[in-house]
Amino acid sequence: MESPFDVLSVAPDADEEEIKEAYRERIKEAHPDHGGSAREFQLVRAAYEEIKNGDAAVEGEASGGDEGSTAEAVAGDTPEPEREEPQRTQRCRVEYLNYEVLDDHGWDVDDEDLFEVAADGGLDREDYGQFWVRPRESLLEAAERHGFAWPFACRGGACANCAIIILEGEMRTRVDHVLPPEMLEKGFQLSCNGMPVSDELQVLYNVKSMPELEELLLPPRPWEQAHDD
Repeated sequence: MESPFDVLSVAPDADEEEIKEAYRERIKEAHPDHGGSAREFQLVRAAYEEIKNGDAAVEGEASGGDEGSTAEAVAGDTPEPEREEPQRTQRCRVEYLNYEVLDDHGWDVDDEDLFEVAADGGLDREDYGQFWVRPRESLLEAAERHGFAWPFACRGGACANCAIIILEGEMRTRVDHVLPPEMLEKGFQLSCNGMPVSDELQVLYNVKSMPELEELLLPPRPWEQAHDD
């Protein structure tokens, strides 16, 4: 899979001005008005943000992972990891879509071209886009590192508030005490401690309002409060 540096066609040791110039060229090429596509445009922008924020380390370097994260667990009830932690040396590119916007646009989870249509839908960055997940970083941690306030409650695999649906790719969850096998087979996973094991993911996030998750939720918390903790 292409790294953010590959997307911009710059060397990992390129200076700030070289990166800016490469971004200007690639973003023009990727723009739909110049023969590109909305998804390619999003990819180029995500790559530039990853490099600009200092998050695009050379592949294979150690990552911060869970240590020092903003994770919070249910007080006095932090479960120990029960599954072998997936080992990755490369980052994963995630294309995400907010489940809450589907009804507004008449879209369905089962639409084969859902993400292609969403890319051209003029959605805000919080509702559709792309970002990279570091090795040993959970999907939720990566979303927060990129400035998003995805829903969660316990961060310990004991509720489904942070649930997502994986439409493409693969993720393994270290601790999951709540999702039954039939939901896992449908692509449901927990973003709080789920780590990608494929190079790319397509995910629907903020699916907690789906009827099948109703009995698996903890009392809801405002996204802003959860994000600021």
